[in-house]
Amino acid sequence: QVQLAESGGGLVQTGASLRLSCAASGRTFSNYAMGWFRQAPGKERELVASIARSSSTYYADSVKGRFTISRDNAKNMVYLQMNSLEPEDTAVYYCAARWWTSTSFNSWGQGTQVTVSS
Repeated sequence: QVQLAESGGGLVQTGASLRLSCAASGRTFSNYAMGWFRQAPGKERELVASIARSSSTYYADSVKGRFTISRDNAKNMVYLQMNSLEPEDTAVYYCAARWWTSTSFNSWGQGTQVTVSS
């Protein structure tokens, strides 16, 4: 597992943008697929976006066209650019890592709060 730390959350208004960052420790960062999850009050944690070692990306339908996930392997960093934020995006956002041989994410950050006011 790698140690992950998110940052960049905050309180913004509808339509604003935020960029979340995830710093990863470890010497084999490039061997992990990375993802961003979120959990809103009363809801289960859901996958928002992921990026594979190949840089192939996945987005949940609810954020497609608004969010962009990217990675910088040289810096051990993963980012989530969030544009046109909506109140429905309010949640704790978690960075996660999945070892390339695994089918599930097995390393998690502590989470960062994103609140979008209407």
